Amino acid sequence: MRTHHGDGDGGDDGGSEAIDVEDVGGVTVVRPHGEMDIVRAAAFHQALLSALRREVHPHEVCVDLRYLAFSDSSGLNALLTARATANETGQRLYLAGPNPQFIRLLEITGAIDLFTIEPAPPS
Repeated sequence: MRTHHGDGDGGDDGGSEAIDVEDVGGVTVVRPHGEMDIVRAAAFHQALLSALRREVHPHEVCVDLRYLAFSDSSGLNALLTARATANETGQRLYLAGPNPQFIRLLEITGAIDLFTIEPAPPS
């Protein structure tokens, strides 16, 4: 299954700001593209919660960050909320392929140790 979440502004930018969700071998992969800011964080948060509400429990959710060019603290807040939900429901949420800017955001906020980080998502 593959779904696509737009950025919510009604514009069509060719998918550069998309949030894709797909199942890969029993793992739900959430893949944001482009830049994550306060305008897009609500759609990202919703995509993460939808992934965690799947019928199959427990399961894993991988947030594939390879196509995320930039994220501010609102994107990190969406991930922290999703992490709390995953912990409450006995699921595993982990990050894959974050860029150096996102790693730096995790480091300066003290959130780096809260997430498992893999080099790549499942294929």
